[in-house]
Amino acid sequence: MNRKTLVLPAVAGLLAPALAACGASDSGSNSGDAIVVGTTDRFTATKDAPAPLDPAYSYDVGTWNILRQTVQTLMIQPKGEGEPVPEAAQSCGFTDTGNERYACKLRSGLKFANGDAITAEDVKFSIERARTIKADSGVFALLSTIDTIETQGDNEVIFHLKTADATFPFKLSTPVAGIVNPDDYEKDKLRDGFAVDGSGPYTLEAKTDGDEMTKAVFTKNPNYKGTLSVNNDEVDMVSYEDADEMGTALEKGDIDLMTRTMSPEQIKKLSEAPAGGDIDLVELSGLEIRYLAFNTTAPAVKSKAVRQAMAQVIDRAQLVSEVYGSQAEPLYSLVPATLTGHSNSFINTYGEPDKAKAKALLADADVSTPVKLTLNYTTDHYGPATKQEFETLQKQLNASGLFDVTIEGTPWETFVPAERKGEYAVFGMGWFPDFPDADSFVAPFLDKDNFLKSPYSNSDIITNLIPASRREADRLSAAKTLTKIQDIVAEDVPVLPLWQGKQYVAANNDVTGTAYALNSSATLQLWELGHGVSN
Repeated sequence: MNRKTLVLPAVAGLLAPALAACGASDSGSNSGDAIVVGTTDRFTATKDAPAPLDPAYSYDVGTWNILRQTVQTLMIQPKGEGEPVPEAAQSCGFTDTGNERYACKLRSGLKFANGDAITAEDVKFSIERARTIKADSGVFALLSTIDTIETQGDNEVIFHLKTADATFPFKLSTPVAGIVNPDDYEKDKLRDGFAVDGSGPYTLEAKTDGDEMTKAVFTKNPNYKGTLSVNNDEVDMVSYEDADEMGTALEKGDIDLMTRTMSPEQIKKLSEAPAGGDIDLVELSGLEIRYLAFNTTAPAVKSKAVRQAMAQVIDRAQLVSEVYGSQAEPLYSLVPATLTGHSNSFINTYGEPDKAKAKALLADADVSTPVKLTLNYTTDHYGPATKQEFETLQKQLNASGLFDVTIEGTPWETFVPAERKGEYAVFGMGWFPDFPDADSFVAPFLDKDNFLKSPYSNSDIITNLIPASRREADRLSAAKTLTKIQDIVAEDVPVLPLWQGKQYVAANNDVTGTAYALNSSATLQLWELGHGVSN
């Protein structure tokens, strides 16, 4: 087995006031054989979430990676990172000095996969649909800075924003802004099930077992027009129960590639294997974070002192060392260390773990100890090491003598509805950014209509600081405002960041394009994959 390390630079800044047009590229194909990709992501249509693949609802990395292959957006994040470039659009850019008017011209001859022509009205319909439905996933909040959408003829869409938003081109690259056919999607109702119809590089055929999609068959879309070169005719994505089952499938040759989510043990074994084997491990830069979230109205954690004491006790370095090793790094802010605007606010506020300081925080607030808490986590969404991670957190908190912690694991399909209903006082979550900018680690957690449904609200953050940060096209200029936000989070602790991780792909060594199989936002770029000679 071979190990390759590719560290793609995390994006440090955006955006230019205007983005130049990119020419369309014809899709090519280097192979007629399907490439089979394994994943531990589960795709289930439930009573609480009957429309997992509707762009107006979907808001997790697994379902977004289905939509990114099938539903085209006006803009797209390039494979080599950097600022977004036009995709369904021929050109896009701000047209005023205040960065509040953003205009896009569509590519000529743009079609849905079924051959229907795409017009500016279809783009307007798609984006307004998500804003109107306001699904409980909270994904519509990505479009919150839009005031009105105007069309001029069949080819031009103009977005009038409520306030300047330098991150808006990135938001137009996310699946919630995906273009859908009004013939297939109702304007005020989600589309249940697993059907997806768009104009992306692939069409989707969902193989199901009851309410679960077990395989996604992506077939090259002959009507696709955009910036992407499609290096295969078909990719089959197969869902596995766990990482071990997925790893066995790769070793047996049942699949060609696996990524989300390998276990730390698998990654370590592959990285230490001698060169010359049949499987390559590719390490890529990533922006994944893990954190604890709090229902700040729950009796157990309503007192800020309890949350602060947890921040004072938890030893991130020990947690990472014991559970993830070199595959992760301690995180002391919501914003990862590799992004412009990061500040180590938690370590600046609390320093090293200190039981005595935590005890004083609780005593000053007249909180009786030990504080009884349940830490909730999901058993099947963030990888097999999640249980060990929460066992380690439990040991650390209980060892302080200040807490009496139990842990409880729940499958994702029941975990998410319970979290959204406020049933958990403390729960573990992961976050893969919507786009590689600090705003994507701030607004989704702290802005109005945040996706966590958190009762925590800070008027200065919502009214002043987030809008001020978005007004800065030069993201270095936003760093001071972003630091203020992170300092407030460290003081109030509505969330408690734990670690940030790397990304890995393991593939048979005749698979090409693995260096770009994922970008830093964990976007799966299946079009990059092909079959070739052994590496």
